[in-house]
Amino acid sequence: MTTPGNNSSETDKFIDSEFRYILFPIFYGIVFVLGLLANCYALYVLHYLRESKAMNEIRIYMTNLTVADLMFVSALPFWIGYYVHKGDWMYSDPLCRITGTFFFINTYCSILFLTAISINRYWAVTRPLVAASSDCWRRGAIVSAVIWVVTLGASVIYLTEPGIQINEIKNKSISRCFEGYHDMDSSVRYRVAVTHFIIIGLFFLVFIMVIVCNILIARALLSQPISQPQASTGKRPGGTKRRALRLLCAVVGVFVICFLPHHVVQGPWALSVLNLTDWNMETRQSLNDAHQITLMLMGLNCLLDPLVYCFATTKFRKYIQGHFTKVKHNKHCSRNTLSTAMSLKSRHQSEL
Repeated sequence: MTTPGNNSSETDKFIDSEFRYILFPIFYGIVFVLGLLANCYALYVLHYLRESKAMNEIRIYMTNLTVADLMFVSALPFWIGYYVHKGDWMYSDPLCRITGTFFFINTYCSILFLTAISINRYWAVTRPLVAASSDCWRRGAIVSAVIWVVTLGASVIYLTEPGIQINEIKNKSISRCFEGYHDMDSSVRYRVAVTHFIIIGLFFLVFIMVIVCNILIARALLSQPISQPQASTGKRPGGTKRRALRLLCAVVGVFVICFLPHHVVQGPWALSVLNLTDWNMETRQSLNDAHQITLMLMGLNCLLDPLVYCFATTKFRKYIQGHFTKVKHNKHCSRNTLSTAMSLKSRHQSEL
C-alpha cells in the first residue's frame, strides 16, 4: 500500500479517461451550436423587453447570466480541439488560461445569478409590496456588479499562473491544459487541495440557501387560498402560482443536474489526483471517470438557463410564443400566396 504524497510510479502516473476523447467532442459540439443559438436569442428577447419595468431586476440577472454562458460557449471550439487531439493542447498557454478562466467564470457566475433569481422570486412572493416599491434596477445592478467582482477576483489565479503542464507519455510530450496535478510539489498540492475544499464549501452554502429559499417560496405559494376564476376571462389566478412553482423546479433542477454532482465528486477527486490519499488505482480511475462526467454535466447549464428564463417571467415566455407563432403564420401565408400565384399562372396559361 502506498502512502499519501509519495513519489512512487503508481501514484505519480497521470490518470486519464479515454472515453472523453470520443464523447466530449460530440457533446461539446452539440452544446456549442445549441448554446450559441439559444443564448443569442435569449439576449435578443431580453433586449426587446428592456422597457418592461416589472422585469427590470430579474432581466438584469438574466442578461448577465446569458453573457456568462456565451463566454463559456465561445471557448468550446478550443476545448473540442483539445479533446480531438487526445488531451494535447495545440494552442498557446495564454489561450489555455483564458479558456479555463471562462469555464470557471461561467460555472460560478451561473450559480450566483441563479441564486440571485431565487432570492428575487422569494422577495416578490413573500414581500411583494416592498419589492415593488424599491429601486429594483439599482439593486439588480449592484448585485450583478458584486457577483462579477467576486467571480473575476477568484479567477485571477487562473490567468496569472501557467495553464499548461507537460506530461510525458511513451517518450512523447503532451501539453495538458489545467491537468497534470501529479507533477506538483507537496506544498503546492496542499494549497491546491485547500482551495478546492473552500470552493466546495462555499458552493454547498449557496446551494443550501437556494433550497431553503425555494422551500419558503413553495410553502408561501401553497398556503395561499385557491382563487375563483376571473369573470372577464374565466381563468384562475392560480396559473401564476403554477408558473412560480415550475420556476422553483427549474432552478433547483439546474443545480442538481449541472452543479451538485461536480461538487460532490470534486473533493475526493482532488485528494486522489493530488496524491494525498492511499487509494488504489482502481478507485482513483473511477473517481477520475466520474469527475469527467460531472464536467460534462456542468456544460449543460448554458442550454438549461434559457429554459429557466421561460419559467421565470410570463413576458419572456409569451414573447417567444408570439414570435414563433408569427413566424409560423408568415410561413403559412407565404405558402398560400405562392400556391395562389401558381394557380393564377396556370389558369392564365390555360386561357392562352
